[in-house]
Amino acid sequence: MKKAILLILLLAGCNQSEVQHNKGLEEAIHSTVEDKTNSELSINPLTDFNWEQAFLFTPYTPQEKMEEVMGTEFEDPSNLRIRDDIYLLVFLHEEKVVHYAEIDRQKSGFSIGEKDHLTPSDDLIKIKR
Repeated sequence: MKKAILLILLLAGCNQSEVQHNKGLEEAIHSTVEDKTNSELSINPLTDFNWEQAFLFTPYTPQEKMEEVMGTEFEDPSNLRIRDDIYLLVFLHEEKVVHYAEIDRQKSGFSIGEKDHLTPSDDLIKIKR
C-alpha cells in the first residue's frame, strides 16, 4: 500500500516537473518591450522548443480559470491570482503545459486581441504603453 501511494505521488510530481520556467524567453521579451519603438512582440522566433498553443493570462487570473481556458491541468507556480506585476505566458505541446514565462509589465499592457490563444503562425502580442 505504501508503495502504491509513493508511486502516485511520484507520478503526480513528475507531471508538473516537466513544465519549465523559461527565463531565457523572459529576458528576450523584456528586451523587446524595453525598446519603446516596439508596439508588438512576435513570440515564435524567441522560442527554442516545440509548442502548438500559447495562452496569455492577465494579472489576477485564478488557476481555475487558466485550466478552464487551456483545457488542461496546470499548477500555477507564479501565483498570478494575487499578482499585478506580471502577465503569464503558458505554452502547450501535445495538449500538455511545457513552458511558461512571467512577463514583467514594465509599465505596459499586453494583448492578443480577440483570440483565446497564440499559435506558432499567429504569435503576435500587442504592447500597450
